[in-house]
Amino acid sequence: MKTFLMLGGAALALAAAPAMAQNDTDRAGDIQFKVLGTAVLPDGKITAVNVDIVGLPANTQTKASDNYVPTVAVEYFLTDNVSIETIAGTTQHDVDATAGLPVGAELVSDALLLPATVTAKYHFDLGGVKPYVGGGVAYFIWLSDQPGAATIPLGVTDTDLSDEFGFALQAGFDVPLGDKGLGLTFDAKRYFIDTTARWFAGNTLAIETEHKLDPWVISAGVAYRF
Repeated sequence: MKTFLMLGGAALALAAAPAMAQNDTDRAGDIQFKVLGTAVLPDGKITAVNVDIVGLPANTQTKASDNYVPTVAVEYFLTDNVSIETIAGTTQHDVDATAGLPVGAELVSDALLLPATVTAKYHFDLGGVKPYVGGGVAYFIWLSDQPGAATIPLGVTDTDLSDEFGFALQAGFDVPLGDKGLGLTFDAKRYFIDTTARWFAGNTLAIETEHKLDPWVISAGVAYRF
């Protein structure tokens, strides 16, 4: 997180230099590509236990691990100030116990997520800095997941995380570097989305829990608009 804040500060400092600022506001019909370093920071918890044949402690809680990945964003400007953006990338997480069960016990391993997201954004023109706000829809697709190391001795043979729809709020800013379309970019999204987690012993559903994921997704990188 500190690295992303430092990058954001550097972008603001560059924006303050008049020689580097891009003054054009004619963006309708433009396409912008972004290459980003992204921190995926889940902020979730168990909200309900639907099935439990193993007798979980009543205060059992879990948390998905943070991850840092490269991502790509593609943005199309419908008007000078309104754009549509989508992102491409995957992120992988483990799910560990934080209460009830031994802290750190791995319950899900290598859960690979494709967070398909489309947002609409409104851009403001403030000289060298061009902030924006937005929101949109997301569909979390779990490409793979494995039983955690702590569950295999209990007879768990398979896990399943449900694909789900949700929505995202977004804010950030772009900083043009010169007048050739190159720039720096900083973006923050907060997702609001759940999943249902299931653990199986053979064909028997042993545990089913509802989880609130609600990750923060913080990105910084470079952009090119043409």
